Amino acid sequence: MRWPGRAGTATPDATQPGGIDRLRVPAPPAWMRWLPALYVAFVLILEPLTPVQWPVSFLIIALPVIAAFAHGPVAVAAITLAAIGLEGVLAGTPCCAGREVGYLWDRHYVATYVCTAVVGVLGTILAAHRERRERTLATVRFVAEIAQRVLVRPVPQRIGRILVDTFYLAAAAEARIGGDLYEAVPTRHGLRLLIGDVRGKGLLAVETAATLLGAFREAAHDEADLANLARRVETSMSRRAAQLPGSDMAERFVTAVFAEIPDDDSVVRIVNCGHPPPVLISGNKVVELETNDPAPPLNLGMLLGDTYHVEEHPFGPGDQLLLYTDGVTEARDPSGTFYPLVHRIRSWGPLPPHRLLERLHRDLLVYSDNHLHDDTAALTAYRLPDHAGAEDGTDYRER
Repeated sequence: MRWPGRAGTATPDATQPGGIDRLRVPAPPAWMRWLPALYVAFVLILEPLTPVQWPVSFLIIALPVIAAFAHGPVAVAAITLAAIGLEGVLAGTPCCAGREVGYLWDRHYVATYVCTAVVGVLGTILAAHRERRERTLATVRFVAEIAQRVLVRPVPQRIGRILVDTFYLAAAAEARIGGDLYEAVPTRHGLRLLIGDVRGKGLLAVETAATLLGAFREAAHDEADLANLARRVETSMSRRAAQLPGSDMAERFVTAVFAEIPDDDSVVRIVNCGHPPPVLISGNKVVELETNDPAPPLNLGMLLGDTYHVEEHPFGPGDQLLLYTDGVTEARDPSGTFYPLVHRIRSWGPLPPHRLLERLHRDLLVYSDNHLHDDTAALTAYRLPDHAGAEDGTDYRER
């Protein structure tokens, strides 16, 4: 399971006491941290280039506010005192400013000292408020990430003779929790897979995803037929939605694909509920498993009819199934062209699950110029060749 990292993301050690309280907030950019020093250098360069009667040192008044954008309240208070001292040096030091010492207590310069002190107090308050907000944001993002990991938990890397790999990529670092979901459950009926995309974002989508995953994890062991599994999940979704206000009920639908890979048969069975078609990779052959009679998205079956049709496709040793959400195929390049998933996979040649998802992850970011507009999730299932032994899975994952 891959959760691509982002620069500046809070990374607390949750195993330590008070881990959440000691969250490391995102560090400001280097140029912002150095901005106060650069600003002082600019004033010092400008001072000897201007006439004596031009009080360039008045520009130092802004220094505490500039420092407040990247430094803490203690640092801002110290910078304020340094700024007042520097103003005095520039005001009344003949060797530096070309002015007499008497200028040091001129009423205009005294007013400058007072203004700098006032701005320093405000800057210190601003820095304290900024740090508090940053800690709050870091905590919220941390909790959201933990909630997402609990909701979409890691799947086993090998289940019988099937290698499984996944990744989840949030469209924005500030929105690490969303409605894309996946699951892999080994059962006596074979390996059962689910990938889905909840309409909407935020807590509403998360609650809907939790309902769907809970129903799937339970029903996957009980229902012998894949169509009945989808129907039972639909019933659970509808029962939960019926408890909500009418407007929410109409919005809580999920596109999903249910897949089943039996242990004793070289096939894969698919039930598609309004979701993008899976991709089957068999050697150099890459095809979309289009559904002739797709079912409606989950939670709309009561309105459109809950007819679920199982379609069966060959899935032999060395074949690989890719399930994904529409964040993949709806990624666009700067010109607005959608991501050509099948064409891209064909151009890469055969890849094991681990490398396929890594390649897909990097390619999506490059193709979209790092501007994904939707969350993205993907799951692969690879049937090991017959000659692969019980301990050969790692070799196939890394090749």
